[in-house]
Amino acid sequence: MQEIKKYVEDNKQRFLDELFVLLRFPSVSADPKYKADVLKTADFVAEKLKEAGADKVEVCETAGYPIIYGEKLIDEKLPTVLIYGHYDVQPADPLELWDTPPFEPTVRDGKIYARGSADDKGQFYMHVKAFELMMQTNTLACNVKFMIEGEEEVGSSNLGIFVKDNAERLKADVVLISDTSMISMENPSIETGLRGLAYMEVEVVGPNRDLHSGVYGGAVANPATILCKMIASLHDENNHITIPEFYDKVIELTEEEKAALNSAPFELDAYKKDLGIDAEWGEKGYSTLERTGTRPTLEVNGIWSGYIGEGAKTVLPSKANAKISMRLVPHQSSEEIAAIFQKHFESIAPEFVKVKVMSHHGGEPVVTPTDSTAYRAAEKAILDSFGKKPIPTRGGGSIPIVALFEDVLGIKSVLFGFGLDSDALHSPNEKYDIYNYYKGIETLPLFHKYFAELSK
Repeated sequence: MQEIKKYVEDNKQRFLDELFVLLRFPSVSADPKYKADVLKTADFVAEKLKEAGADKVEVCETAGYPIIYGEKLIDEKLPTVLIYGHYDVQPADPLELWDTPPFEPTVRDGKIYARGSADDKGQFYMHVKAFELMMQTNTLACNVKFMIEGEEEVGSSNLGIFVKDNAERLKADVVLISDTSMISMENPSIETGLRGLAYMEVEVVGPNRDLHSGVYGGAVANPATILCKMIASLHDENNHITIPEFYDKVIELTEEEKAALNSAPFELDAYKKDLGIDAEWGEKGYSTLERTGTRPTLEVNGIWSGYIGEGAKTVLPSKANAKISMRLVPHQSSEEIAAIFQKHFESIAPEFVKVKVMSHHGGEPVVTPTDSTAYRAAEKAILDSFGKKPIPTRGGGSIPIVALFEDVLGIKSVLFGFGLDSDALHSPNEKYDIYNYYKGIETLPLFHKYFAELSK
């Protein structure tokens, strides 16, 4: 541990400077205008993997953005760790809510504010620097493979094809992922499950053009009003989702499982204060930790219609749109949920509008074992680094490729994240603590050490 700490201390400014270069690339995969920047980011990642000591580093072309592959195979008798991450980021909008420019990393109170700082550039780059550390100190204990993609924020549609086409090349004993969070640095944790995702878009169409709201208002159905009513009907008075068959495959936690989940440190008052809300909201009969980790949800991610520019324009809009995501729990299928959502949404449309439902992308929920060699190695690494045994938790987010790795490669993942839930992922002023960044670089080599030892 002292050798690790010394290497980090001797190189900490360079580690930070390199991360800042990475964060300055506006690698927004959802917006085609950033295509050149996304490709530059891929090249930068490949270059840094080579500099760190990886062999066979390749910028692998796909139908979308490239996947960066690299490896260091030191002994076929040793276990192999496949490291996954993503270099693409969410759009930075709304820009006016950022305190500093989203692609100009800024340090305030020991935190790096920038889009992608925690999700996932700051986190996957810890692995690159930890790998460099192990190479430079001759302490690499496992074979290592890297697979860093550029389309995670838009559904990873080409990753599945790449994994299936390269199953032999990607053979490993575990997938190591840092794209999740801990409870806190004082209460380290490891996520042992993720929710799945079904992401939809809906369109409600009324008249064949925008109309004068005085001339036609009250005589023609307003698509914006109808859409709002339809969306509002998707939850009942107990905030329970009203779509038929939605809960058919959801299994309730046992009392023991609930008690274990709710034993994790959580302060509701601090939670509300951090979010600037006066009260929590959610499905009746469940705690906040249960709602965010083990219950399915339906949320509106965006809604638009009519005139939203400066000043006034009195129109009755021709159409209204919304984007809706549903987080899923074990045994729910993203395809099945997308299908029943479409069937239900179309069925509740009144006759005076037309409705179109589109499915964008999805992913399956996963639960990772806490008795595996890899989990025990992560547990020992955190115990060494933090001086505390990690708490197993359930994550509310989705990483669709975790289920893909199990299905295609037949290997489980360890969700070894060092972010915090308060890092404002996907929001303005996303941040990542510098302390967490360095702590990850210190802890990851210990995982490799213990994984090799426990695999014997």
